[in-house]
Formats: sequence, structure tokens, C-alpha cells
Amino acid sequence: MNIRRPFRWPNLLTETGRGIAYGGDYNPDQWPEEVWDEDIRLMTKAGVNTVALAIFSWDRIQPAKDTWDFDWLDRIIGKLGKAGIAVDLASATAAAPLWLYRAHPEVLPVEANGNVVHAGSRQSWRPTSPVFREYALTLCRKLAERYKDNPYVTAWHMGNEYGWNNAVDYSDDAVRAFQRWCEARYGTPEAVNEAWGAAFWSQEVRSFDEIDVPRHMGADSMVNPAKQLDYTRFCSDALKGFYMAERDVIEEICPDKPFTTNFMVSTDQCTLDYADWSAEVDFVSNDHYFVPGESHLDELACSDSLVSGFAGHNPWYLMEHSTSAVQWKPVNTRKRNGEMIRDALAHVAMGADAVNFFQWRQSRSGAEAFHSAMVPHAGPDTAVFREVCDLGAMLKRLSDSGVQGTRPVDAPTAILFSADAEWATRSRTLPSGQLSHWHDIRDWYRAFLDTGSRADVVPLSTDWSGYGTVILPTVLVLSDEDTARLASFAEDGGRVVVDYATGIVDGNFRTGLGGYPGAGDGLLRRMLGVRGEEFNILGPVDGEPDTVRLSNGAVSRLWQTVVTSVAADTEIVASYHGADASEWQLDGVPAVTRHPYGKGEAWYVGCDLDRADIAHLLRFEMARLHACTDPTHRHDPRILHVARVGEGGRFDWYFNRAKEPVEVRVGNEPVVLFRGDDVPGGYILQRNGVVLVRS
Repeated sequence: MNIRRPFRWPNLLTETGRGIAYGGDYNPDQWPEEVWDEDIRLMTKAGVNTVALAIFSWDRIQPAKDTWDFDWLDRIIGKLGKAGIAVDLASATAAAPLWLYRAHPEVLPVEANGNVVHAGSRQSWRPTSPVFREYALTLCRKLAERYKDNPYVTAWHMGNEYGWNNAVDYSDDAVRAFQRWCEARYGTPEAVNEAWGAAFWSQEVRSFDEIDVPRHMGADSMVNPAKQLDYTRFCSDALKGFYMAERDVIEEICPDKPFTTNFMVSTDQCTLDYADWSAEVDFVSNDHYFVPGESHLDELACSDSLVSGFAGHNPWYLMEHSTSAVQWKPVNTRKRNGEMIRDALAHVAMGADAVNFFQWRQSRSGAEAFHSAMVPHAGPDTAVFREVCDLGAMLKRLSDSGVQGTRPVDAPTAILFSADAEWATRSRTLPSGQLSHWHDIRDWYRAFLDTGSRADVVPLSTDWSGYGTVILPTVLVLSDEDTARLASFAEDGGRVVVDYATGIVDGNFRTGLGGYPGAGDGLLRRMLGVRGEEFNILGPVDGEPDTVRLSNGAVSRLWQTVVTSVAADTEIVASYHGADASEWQLDGVPAVTRHPYGKGEAWYVGCDLDRADIAHLLRFEMARLHACTDPTHRHDPRILHVARVGEGGRFDWYFNRAKEPVEVRVGNEPVVLFRGDDVPGGYILQRNGVVLVRS
């Protein structure tokens, strides 16, 4: 576990410096200067109190190698500050100017097949390029020297969404950096060979300079999975090293203002090891864009729970989300009436003390012209801008009520997330190519909500020993150290729930021997009290059944571990049953088991289950486990209930997950009642409705 930097939160330009931050990305250099005063007038009307500035402004700040222009930036920072709007100032390195690329094409990233990633978008640079680093750090130094004493600049925003367009690089710079990374990690070439199982396919190296990055290898492009996992770790570390270099240059000159960079956490992306990165920021920031459809609110809460875990349950900063539609998905669904405010309040409920959008004014041209904004193309006389103003007033009310600085109340159960596990499930050499650690986490999280309860999503690498139960969905990669932590947790009275694709390989992608799951040299098997010999993988194969039913009525569609032996004290909770099970020679084979271990217990769910069947397990077979998830306050499953607590008091949030109206029975007066009506003893929440009560 990394030593974290001390938590530091940026001040606002209020009398106390406190309040929930509200605003968004502001790009005044993309508009005529005569628009600026109108922008600030509208910001004041909407309650905006902070903006992220100069994120993509490198070419305006440095229009040529030896030319610098800060005058425009001075003017807009001054205008904003005098209006009481704080500035989160970017290092401006996310998109380099074209003159730099023309002068130094060697900074461009290279794809696995050798193609160069050309300039014209964001992040067309390689983090391992010493040339690019020199230019970027010069820019950082100039900015820090210029604004170190500016009272309106209250935080530094390093880069932007690191890894969006350069998460991987196969250049010669990357090769040399990867060789150094391997030397630091393993010490000797022999240790590399052992870790990667390099004797297979004659891949052994005799010196570190023989190590290459896993480039494209033709049609038979099955990369050594251990090497691929290490390369992905290296890519995350390379970008983190670049971020830290930017931060350190500015911090040397301007040490008294906090630093952040915006992560990208949602259940459809996991670019970098954010649990690792979190130790290097003063406050965690995240960009979240909604998943359209019936999972919209649930997915938001699931992702935010993990962000809160990355933040160590300190408040975190929502750096970007959208007022309505984006422009980068195949189908760009707009937000319906109430969804923008509901989403923003849900982020606050889940621990955010800042609500920001991309962006303030909708672009008239460029690649993001059809991405929604706080001021849309149609102007301020619009439903979107009116909601922006309404939201600003609500956030001011929350600030005045004392929400800022309170922290989410822990659930009794933690669902464990691992970047290694998510990266590993993308390997092309697994028993099934349909695994997804993140999506299985989302299914478990939503299943808890479907039972009227809640779980937290917590990084595997952090301390989760304070929870009563931990769940590991498709944690394919499980190190010996983490396996031992799980065993100690169970021995001390905790409950461990392990699913079908967890603990199959160790941190070097080596399978355990003696049966499945093999993590910890068999320790995980002993804790679970089961031993599997094979995996029964289902799929669309002509003439073969593509489902297997369990004795409790659940259905498995992807994977069944063929458990051939169980310990004498292992309880078989459910087994495979029926004609399809017989066809696959699984009839009577254990599917779900429970095993006492020390003062606690370990559950094994040896097959994939959908969200409804997981909820069934929580309601019935795992009743003993589920009874401990929320013993005092079980809710209508149509309601998402979360709470924050601190010096400001306790704040209970209730969100309608359903399309129909739902009644919430709470006795206190609401701080916020949105799309809801008073009834005796409670409130009726309409679709997208929210009620927040303080006690």
C-alpha cells in the first residue's frame, strides 16, 4: 500500500473558503473576448464558483517555441476572481501545439502494429519521450512562476484524463523505459524469465536490453499474458511518472496549493491503476459520463462508490459530467427532465464535494461541438440553463446546511476491485473471452440494491478489514499476499465470497497447481473447502446446450467450475441440476458452497450468475450474509439510500430507482426535495425524484 499525500482541498473565494464547488471546464480562448463578460454574468446567475481553466490552451500560451503570451490568461483569471469564481489552473499539457509536433515528430506515440499516432487530437505524445517532457516541464515552470501568488488560483489541474489517447505506446522510447521498469521490478533477467514463464515459445532473455514491448505479431498474436500484464502496469506507471514530474516542477515553485488530475472511472473503462495513482494527488477527481438506459443511476452509484474508495473516503471532486448528451458514443442519448439534477445530487450523495461539467459554453466548432454544456447552443433561455441555475441554488443550500466535509457512511459489505483483474480479463488466452471484472462488480452492486441494501466498491489494494463481508467478482489475478489477507480476514470472523473466475492466476499470471482456484499455493482452495478440476465453458455451439440450471432455479450461461471434491465441513448450498446439467456431466456437481474458516466463513459461487440470480442468493441462500448487510435500515428496492455523516450532521439521501412514483417514509424535514411531494410521515418521489433529510 502506497503512502498517500496528505489530503488537501481547494478553497473557494468565499469568506470562509468553504462550500461545494460548482462550475466546469471553461475555454475562453475559444471565444471572442467580448463574450467573456457575458460568461461571467451568467456564471454568477447560475451560482458558479469555480472553473477549470486552460486545459487545452498550450498553443495560446506558447504560440511558438520562444514566444509566450500570458496576457489573455491574466485578464480572464482577473475577471473571474473579481466575480468570486476560483480557478483550478491546468498545466495545459493535454494537447501540445502543432509547431512542437512539426519540430519533433519523435514525440508521437506508436501503435502495436508500428503505425504512428499523428497529431490533431488530444495526447498525441508519448509519456516516455525526454524531448516532450522537456517542453512540458518548461511550460509547467512558466505557469507556476506566473501564478504562484495569484489569490484567484486555488488549485492545480495536472494534464487531463491521462491515458485517454496515449494509454499504451510501442515506441523505441517506451521499449527503453520498459526495460528499465523490468530491471527495477525484477532485478535480474532470470527473475523476468521466471515471472513470465518465458521458457514457453523460446522467449527467455539474457539481458534487459533484449526485452521488447508486446508489439503486434501477425495473425498468431497471442501475447504472453504475464508480459502483457506487466506492460500494462508499466504504461500506467509511465503516465503516472509524467504526471508526477509535472506536479513536482510546479510544487517546487508553488507548494501551498493542492494538486489533482481527473481520473476516468466508470464501469466501461479502466485505463490506469487509479488505486495506485490516488496516493499521488492531494484530492481525487473523476470524470463520469452516464450510461443510458435502465442502469443509469445504479451505474453512477457503483462508479462513484469506487471513486470514494480511491479517495480513502475523503471528499472527492467531480471534474466532469454532462448536462445532457455527449457526442462520442454510437448513440448519444440526451438526459430527460430531472436527470441532470438527479445525477449531480447523486454524485454529492456518494461523496463529491464538487460538481462540475464539461463544459461551460457549448463549442461552436471542433470535435466536441455536439457535446452538451451548461450554456447550450440555444443560449441561456433554455431548459438546460434553467436547470443549471436551479442546481446551483440547491448546491448552495447543501453548502449552507453543512454537507461539505461529511463522508459517506460505510456499508457492511465491500466488493473488491483490482485494475490487474480488469486488465487480465482482456487477455486473449483465457478459457473464455467474455470475462469482465468491472461488469461483474456492477452486477453484484446492483443485486444488493435490488434487495433494498447496499455495498461499497473498494480497491483490493487498500485496507478493507473493517468490513464484515468482502466479495471478489472475477478477480482473476490474486497474489499470494492478497490471498493471505483474505484468509486472515476470514479467520478473524469475516465473510469472504469468491466467484467462479477468481484466484485462477497469481500476480505473474501463473496458474496454481493442484486444482482450481489455485491462488496462494492452494490456500484459497483450503479456505473455500472446494477443489475444481476443469472449467465447463458455454457458448453458441451447434447442438450443445448453452445454459446450465442450478437446483435453486438460477441459470449459468458462461462458466461452471467442475468441482470434484469438497471438504467434510463444506455445505453444498446449490448444485447443477436438470437435463442440460446431465448433458454436460454436471448433474449434482456443487455450484454454490459455504465453508467455515476460523471464526468466519468462505462462500464459493462456482459459476456466472446474472444480477437477478445474485439477488436471489442474497435474499435466500446467503440470508445469513445478507442479514448483516443492513440490519437496521432495509429499504424498498426501488429506492437507492445512502448517507453522509460528519460535523455537519447526518444527511440521508433517497433516490427513486424506478419509473413509477415511490413513497419514502422519513420523519425529518427535507433539505432538498426534488421532483417529490409531501405526504404524512414521508414523501412521494416521482421519476428521477430525490429527497435529502438531515438529522
